[in-house]
Amino acid sequence: MTAGEATTGTDMTEATEAITTRLLGEVLDCAGRGPAPDGSVTIEGADPVFPLALRIGEAGAAVIAATGVAASDLWVLRGGRPQRVAVDVRAAAAAMRSHSYLRVEEGGGRSSRPRGVRTAVSGMYETRDGRWIYLHCNFPHHRERIVSLLGASDDPEGVARAVSSWRGAELEEAIVAQSACAGLVRDAEEWAATEPARAIAGLPLFEVTKIGESAPEPLPQAARPLSGIRVLDLTRVLAGPTCARTLAEHGAEVLRIGTDRLPNNRLQTMDTGHGKRSTVLDLSDAAGVERLLELAAMGDVFSQGYRPGSFAARGLSPQALAERRPGIVYVSLSAFGHEGPWRERRGFDTLVQSVSGISHEYALDGRPRLLPVSALDYITGYLAAFGVMTALARRAVDGGSYHVRLSLARTGRWLTGMPRIEADRVAAAEEDLPAEEIARLTTVSEGPFG
Repeated sequence: MTAGEATTGTDMTEATEAITTRLLGEVLDCAGRGPAPDGSVTIEGADPVFPLALRIGEAGAAVIAATGVAASDLWVLRGGRPQRVAVDVRAAAAAMRSHSYLRVEEGGGRSSRPRGVRTAVSGMYETRDGRWIYLHCNFPHHRERIVSLLGASDDPEGVARAVSSWRGAELEEAIVAQSACAGLVRDAEEWAATEPARAIAGLPLFEVTKIGESAPEPLPQAARPLSGIRVLDLTRVLAGPTCARTLAEHGAEVLRIGTDRLPNNRLQTMDTGHGKRSTVLDLSDAAGVERLLELAAMGDVFSQGYRPGSFAARGLSPQALAERRPGIVYVSLSAFGHEGPWRERRGFDTLVQSVSGISHEYALDGRPRLLPVSALDYITGYLAAFGVMTALARRAVDGGSYHVRLSLARTGRWLTGMPRIEADRVAAAEEDLPAEEIARLTTVSEGPFG
């Protein structure tokens, strides 16, 4: 098109197809897989679904489509026919905030949204030098450490007063030193110049690496692509649990292993707990670690989302489990990757948004904001599920143990590296899907929460 020409519906459809095809291709290429056969994948719809310049729906559709392609590959290895994959961009965008649509039936036709763990103290605060910092205080032990460091009352007003006496960068480092969570808001240019960002830029979107030898484990004929595959899910919050939920959706037997030593987010557990069994283990106790090793020896996939190195200290590194259970697929999820000075830093989707330029770009009237979607978490979760299924396919044919490695920050770099959507189209987008569309996308299930 030349300057000044209107964009037709046909032009928009072709442009969207080109973008989603490219994004899907990037995901498949990263796994060393060739393109999906012509006509086997259909992605319909276009961003913006919500008033966001980032391509949340299209990126989400691409990674969800990739999991479908991988499931089809496994189905063929079981003797089934290749499957066609169809994804709707609007549904994919909704999947990037699926916990916000969750409701619990109360009887009499009423339902309510379960409460999460977000507290009033979590949020953006302005510092003495005119910077903004995001304080992640959703878990009690993190909030207590931050409030104690600040010497503030446990309320937003008291925290704001205390934060206003600190320089932003100094407060960020002081909070991290207290084993708590905070992120100084940076614009994209400032973030790109930091050592953590440069380390992340040198990493692939995700990795599927062979870490040990073992005999091939062919997949027998079964009812589902992942039937008979056993998954241990030791992840928390959203990205890791979304990975395991996706594997369960394709037939895997998933056991979520939590702990009573840390608080749980009931809302997010309900969102990502479908298709899983659940138990608790105390990994600070030798008996708990030994029981986990026994379970790992009987499993196929071991997924953990703790900081790099923390599991290795308990004898649960990828290499240790590959020796104990040859053929295992080990998933490592982290906030800031396994390279660079922030590799052991605690982090969440919100903190990565804050430090990497996303919150700065989404600012309103000079105040940084968080996106109304948890795109980094959910996209990373679907990428992890795709990586697991890719590794299982390789194991079935060639044998071997595999390490699947991802980070929220690397996913964020992929998302922010995409071309932005035009401002006029963003402004015209609705804040949310219509109620009738949400109803069409909603299923009803019964579980331990009701």
